[in-house]
Amino acid sequence: MTAVDLLLVRPLGFSTSDRMLKRAGLDYWYRINVSFTDDLFSYLEACSTRFFFFSSRASRPYSDIQYTESDTLIFGSETAGLPPLFWDKWSHLFYTIPMISRKNPPYPLPDVQESIRPSLENDLPQEWKSRKREQDSGCLNLSNAVSIVIYEALRQKEFQSLRL
Repeated sequence: MTAVDLLLVRPLGFSTSDRMLKRAGLDYWYRINVSFTDDLFSYLEACSTRFFFFSSRASRPYSDIQYTESDTLIFGSETAGLPPLFWDKWSHLFYTIPMISRKNPPYPLPDVQESIRPSLENDLPQEWKSRKREQDSGCLNLSNAVSIVIYEALRQKEFQSLRL
């Protein structure tokens, strides 16, 4: 637990019902300060604190930010990222988590389709079998990305908001 607030933007791609949260193993959900908005753009226009966006398409690393406890950290959906209107208005506030590029890897990467053993191929979801991966498509999943950035912000503040 990190003692940070969570703002979710509707429509959600998941259910926040007690039953579904328990099924997902989120038995600590009641300890999180969660709020919802239907319009992130309007929310940010009215926001009185600093905010930053995180995207695999940005160029500046997340560690360049000098975080404060009141900062708002914004992550897009795992599949679509953030809508272009945020880039158009606030491109100077976008940061990334540096990752190895599939275009220039430090070692040869196997072709995704050839690396799947035929005996396992039948167990894969159909969309994985038919998807042609782009050369620069590797990204962290959303929960890992959020964890990395939040813990960097906490580290910069010497974990003052956590009870160690």
